[in-house]
Order: sequence, then C-alpha cells, then structure tokens
Amino acid sequence: VVGLQCGGSDGYSGISANPALGAAVDLLVRHGGTAILSETPEIYGAEHLLTHRAASPAIAAKLMQRLKWWEDYTALHGGDMNNNPSPGNKAGGITTILEKSLGAVAKAGSSGLMEVLEYAEPVRTSGLVFMDTPGYDPVSATGQVAGGANLICFTTGRGSTYGCKPTPSLKLATNTAMFQRMQLDMDFDCGGIVDGRLSIAEAGQVLFQLMIDTASGAR
Repeated sequence: VVGLQCGGSDGYSGISANPALGAAVDLLVRHGGTAILSETPEIYGAEHLLTHRAASPAIAAKLMQRLKWWEDYTALHGGDMNNNPSPGNKAGGITTILEKSLGAVAKAGSSGLMEVLEYAEPVRTSGLVFMDTPGYDPVSATGQVAGGANLICFTTGRGSTYGCKPTPSLKLATNTAMFQRMQLDMDFDCGGIVDGRLSIAEAGQVLFQLMIDTASGAR
C-alpha cells in the first residue's frame, strides 16, 4: 500500500517524476497493490482526470464533495482554492495552481479510481484510491500511513528532505542536477526523462522494482 506525495515541486515535476510514479502505480495496481493519492487542494482544477475514471458515479460524487468542502473552508477563512502556487513552486518554474494540479494528478497514472476516503480512514480497497488530506506533506503522509500505507513515494524538484517514520520513504528527484547535489537524501533520479536517457515507461518499471525491493526490506 503506497502513499503518493509531492512537495517542493518544480517545472519538471509534471514532466518527469510524477508521470514516472504514475507508470509505476499502474504496474502496482496491475499486480494487486494499492496506491493512495491525496493532497486534495493540489488536485483542484484537474479533478476531472479522476472523476471520469471513477469506478462508479457515487465515487466520483464523493470526490467532488470533498473538493466542495475545501472550497467552503478556504472561503470561510478569506482564501481561494484557485490561487497561485507557493513562492517555492514559482521559483521552481510552476506558473499556475492548475499547472501544479495537472502534475500532481499524474502521480496516479491511468488506473481506475476505486474509492474516496476521509483523512486517515483505513484503506480496504485494492487499486487506486483517493484520501482527503491537506496539501501540507507531513500532515498528508501521516493520514496515509494511519490509513495503512507501508511505503511512501515522494516526488520533489527543489529537494524536500521530509521522511516519514514509521514507513520507508522513497524520494524521487525530478531533475538530475538536484539529484546529484542531494544524493544522501534522494533515492531515484527521474531527470533521465528530461534529457532523453529514459522513457516514462522505463523509469516507471525501474521505480516499480525499487518499490517492491524497499517494501520487502531492502535498505
């Protein structure tokens, strides 16, 4: 059961690491595993990419209900869901929140959406599921682990060093330059997709094997 996270995103996140993780998720689901997509505010504007492959209209409606809750919550506090990305995201090359959302949804691959869960709700469904969490990575990952995730895959372009005890965490670098600067913190370089050394499918296959090895106890 793999929790999907992204943080410290950059302009390459939606091009390299997130699609590579999505390809690995499709392999995971095909082999009977479960992937948990979360960070509800960070799929805003790209939710149609999930609702159109929901297993039932009721599941699609549950996702839209959670987004409506976040719209109401942010409005109550004078905020706006359709807002600009963080200063760090902007510095990394992301221009709009919708661009960030499209990249975030790419982590889910192309598998069907089988369930929508509340925060930290136990995950009892195989395949791709969505858990309603904030976009703040430590809080989001904590909900995933509480729900049953025994591995976290975390994509980053600017070098987030967040880990997640008690689960192993795989950090996926969106670009090779950052991977080389932070080799002690990063586990997989998706920058090969950017410079043509790897296809998304090839990166997904390597990452899937790394996920299996890590979940099986490899350091």
